[in-house]
Amino acid sequence: MEGRKRLLMVEDFVLPDLIFLEHFGGDWLSFYDFVYLCFKEDFIKNPLKQFEGKKVGLKRHPLSSDNKEATFYHMTHEGQEEQCREPDIRRMERIRWPKYMMVNYKSDHLKVWRNKRGSNGNILIYHEEEGYLLVLADRGDYVLPWTAYTIEHRHRRQKVLKEYEAYKKAEAAK
Repeated sequence: MEGRKRLLMVEDFVLPDLIFLEHFGGDWLSFYDFVYLCFKEDFIKNPLKQFEGKKVGLKRHPLSSDNKEATFYHMTHEGQEEQCREPDIRRMERIRWPKYMMVNYKSDHLKVWRNKRGSNGNILIYHEEEGYLLVLADRGDYVLPWTAYTIEHRHRRQKVLKEYEAYKKAEAAK
């Protein structure tokens, strides 16, 4: 029976629908407001309480110029310089995916591993078929949803998979 339950869980893994600007008749502000409402629902009104036994927090500050939380800004905008990030419609279309992936991180459809960037530890959740990467900042006693984005270039996807495989190999050797 355990195998059957697992099979059903895997077959039932379906990412939430994308949110398209066209659904709002091309009205950018209505689209942006709805994307923010989805984020707010998932991460402020009904947040996950725990992830892998750790409390889930939210990076709220610094607020963006339109008073949105830092995590929302990172999940929906791109760019290296914090003050110059630009809206990324592909990230916005997928705003319902991060929480879903956190809830379903044990699914065979997702690859999960850890890495370090500088002194910061991260938990990465990758949907290979979609090329979508969710990054959680691991702060020891708690985790913060940090950013999420689509990886569009094949060489970058290969690099992510190589990092995942190296992590799995190192974990198996322990």
